Amino acid sequence: MTASSPKAAAQSGTNVGVACVTQDRPEDVATLIDALRVQTDPVASLSLVDAGRTPLDEAELRERIGGAFELNYRRSEANLGGAGGFALAILTALASGAQQVWLMDDDAHPEDPDCLRILRAATRDRGLAVVSPLIVAPQDHSLLSFPYRLEGGITHRRADLEPLGFLDSYANFFNGALVDESVFFRVGLPDLKLFLRGDEVDFLVRLRRSGLPFGTVTTTAVSHPPGWDEEHVVVPGRLQVLIPPGEFKQRHFFRNRGYVSWHYKRVVQLGADAIGYPAHYLRNRDLKGLRTWAKLYTDGMRGRGFGGPR
Repeated sequence: MTASSPKAAAQSGTNVGVACVTQDRPEDVATLIDALRVQTDPVASLSLVDAGRTPLDEAELRERIGGAFELNYRRSEANLGGAGGFALAILTALASGAQQVWLMDDDAHPEDPDCLRILRAATRDRGLAVVSPLIVAPQDHSLLSFPYRLEGGITHRRADLEPLGFLDSYANFFNGALVDESVFFRVGLPDLKLFLRGDEVDFLVRLRRSGLPFGTVTTTAVSHPPGWDEEHVVVPGRLQVLIPPGEFKQRHFFRNRGYVSWHYKRVVQLGADAIGYPAHYLRNRDLKGLRTWAKLYTDGMRGRGFGGPR
């Protein structure tokens, strides 16, 4: 791991370190760096775990940062998944002195220069251990990248949430959540076993059980590609199921969903899945898909089928 020296700039208050995991997305990382450089509340460091096939050029990264903040670059020859990658990035950020860790996907970036300032103000004013921004689609910032359940229905409209100001006990962790260092010592790190697609939900459940206060500020946002193509409507406006593209992601997602739902006895989620997925596959006369989902989901419930990328 190598580090670049930060610019001698005024840095008041808490040391904020960004934790990010990347895989072969140099242009997205460049966009993220540009957005971090112009934050009105400056970041102290970027801890970047690079598990891509082609390593990023550290010299180019430093040049782009321009001394605005420290770079802690960690090359991983192993594919640790999102869970393992973020665990390593978080530990690197904490080891570098971060008192708050700003979690960020490599294809995400703050929407505007005041994003961090607004998040930090919320942690102070509301006494929050974790605060998240809204996640909006880069092609249309009026739309949410992921669905939000509001008053029994499902919405993707930013305008439905902005007037609320704050969403208690709701967060998207790996897309812009600002996390106090103490959280990781009480809740732990992302679970390497889950690898990808499910580790964020697991962390959310653990955070809720800890009793630590957290939520989402609706007056600022992070831009991230939407997951609309993964959403399949079962009952319009009421029930939908998520199906990632490709066998690899589906295998991890269905297994992890079964594991997390059963392990934490999430009865509502179990019930929704038991209705939603069979209804979707039967409606589309996809018996093979139904059998695959059922096997992977029950494997997860039984704690089977784990083992990383291989």
